Amino acid sequence: MRETDTRNILVVGDLHEPFCLEGYLDFCVEQFNTYNCNQVVMIGDILDNHAFSYHEPDPDGMSAGLELQMSIEKVSKWYKAFEGVHVDVCIGNHDRLAARKSFTGGIPKAWIKTYNEVLGTPNWNWVESVIYDDVLYEHGEGGQAQTKAKNNLMSSVCGHTHTEAYCRWFVGKRFKVFGMQVGCGVDASTYAAAYAKNFKRQAIGCGVVLNNGTLPINLLMPL
Repeated sequence: MRETDTRNILVVGDLHEPFCLEGYLDFCVEQFNTYNCNQVVMIGDILDNHAFSYHEPDPDGMSAGLELQMSIEKVSKWYKAFEGVHVDVCIGNHDRLAARKSFTGGIPKAWIKTYNEVLGTPNWNWVESVIYDDVLYEHGEGGQAQTKAKNNLMSSVCGHTHTEAYCRWFVGKRFKVFGMQVGCGVDASTYAAAYAKNFKRQAIGCGVVLNNGTLPINLLMPL
């Protein structure tokens, strides 16, 4: 992006591939185009990794190998959809599961491939967090966006909490910051989301942060 351009960022919610909702990709692409976005931040949990979760996996579910194969196929569609666009990916707790399992098993880091190598996404920038225009983007473990905005006195955008989608402003005498939860793209009918079947409905949506970090908007997918 040129320095003279206005930065408009599309924020994609948690995908949990291969368990993302049908149509969520098309919805996100539509918002990218509608709001003249020129960057993408994927807010984390690109993968679900249900088969080797630290929680009990469904014994009737896919094997770890098949789940990864399907995830790679689905992630490739996201990669192709935003080819040529700068994409930052905030690493989520589900994305970390393979690394955590290797750590538990005592396997040195040198044996572990990168996310881009495994998923075939060479141009994606995987980060713990990223800041643009004084707005912090991170997955959201350890607190929702409104909490992080207040604690850091810094506008914050988070995912992680699937049932929340909001934008809340905090205004003081010398500051004005927002906290935005962007929802998710998870298909609640899949067995990987069965843990939440008796909870609130998933907030299916994404977000945009426009005009160099000054205009955050929640966008819920019509269902």
